[in-house]
Amino acid sequence: MGGEFRFLTAGESHGEALTAVIDGVPAGLQLSEADLNADLARRQRGYGRGGRMKIEQDQAHISSGVRGGRTLGSPITLTVQNRDWENWKQTMAVGEPPAGAAAKAVTRPRPGHADLAGAMKYGHHDIRNVLERSSARETTARVAVAGVAKRLLSEFGITILSHVTEIGGVRIGAPEVPWEELRRRAEASEVRCADPEAERRMIEAIDQAKAAGDTLGGVFEVVALGCPVGLGSYVQWDRKLDGRLARAFCSIHAIKGAEIGLGFEAARRPGSQVHDEILFDGASGFHRESNSAGGLEGGVTNGQPVIVRAAMKPISTLRKPLRSVDTATKEAVEAVVERSDVCAVPAAGVVGEAMMALVLAEAFLEKFAGDGIDEVRRNYQGYLDYLKTW
Repeated sequence: MGGEFRFLTAGESHGEALTAVIDGVPAGLQLSEADLNADLARRQRGYGRGGRMKIEQDQAHISSGVRGGRTLGSPITLTVQNRDWENWKQTMAVGEPPAGAAAKAVTRPRPGHADLAGAMKYGHHDIRNVLERSSARETTARVAVAGVAKRLLSEFGITILSHVTEIGGVRIGAPEVPWEELRRRAEASEVRCADPEAERRMIEAIDQAKAAGDTLGGVFEVVALGCPVGLGSYVQWDRKLDGRLARAFCSIHAIKGAEIGLGFEAARRPGSQVHDEILFDGASGFHRESNSAGGLEGGVTNGQPVIVRAAMKPISTLRKPLRSVDTATKEAVEAVVERSDVCAVPAAGVVGEAMMALVLAEAFLEKFAGDGIDEVRRNYQGYLDYLKTW
């Protein structure tokens, strides 16, 4: 029986293409390339992005696992071509370069990047061998994979949104609008911020950082609506959904922290101001008037929106580079400058949506496993009927 949703990505930032293979998607799910490409375009937008986003126009191609617009239950292969490959064919060639054509090795590691630690770990004396794979370009493949996960979740009324809550120390006020209005405002914003005044100040901060040759980080929030009670488990540490979400979010490039619900703020309040009181009535059954827990209790979804925030550090490539050491000569130098962004927090929110979708799809298929989408639907409906008896 199906139920284990898993995937792998492959490819380098300036290589020929990014590839992903997905296993465990039930047969019969309606799926098209258009389901994947909308979020790929969203990932490329945002004030503060660099020149690479003007070159690439990411489109995912499905080459296996789908026939006639529906999944087959077999592995799905996705490919996103790198348009910039045309300029890097010689540098990134799989075979030996022609005599005298070898590219100059990168030997000036960037503070805050995987450059030095990665080179030492794998024995690479050309840091390009590290930075090509450790680049956030890899998240393109994850967002494509998440298009499949989102398509699956949408069959069962689960939707995901994100918005930026902070950039460069500029924070939004407490949002007091419905989730769908928050989504609409965020998607209309250059920095994916639903607060117009904060948006203006965020853009000013990005402009100032760019003029100074600096970079900015920030915080984004991802919300999953429509999750049923019971995804995840409390019985083993590695099955707790909050732990799996924290791992997924912290796997995103430059993310240094993740919190659920109130997060760190919960540590500053007494219990009476933290825990969500349980209510019951005949119309809605068990319900809450607050959601400090962020939709998760004991590692299990409780039926409320699942809310995760992630903190993104400033990007490691600075136009006014920091001090470093040349790994070949051991001389003091300035770090290498690769083409990069000033701020990628708006795009990171889209990647956060992807990781939320991937974790939830995995947990959903664990709970309602089936080889075909109709079987999953029957299992899900049976569970909903069971919940009505409580």
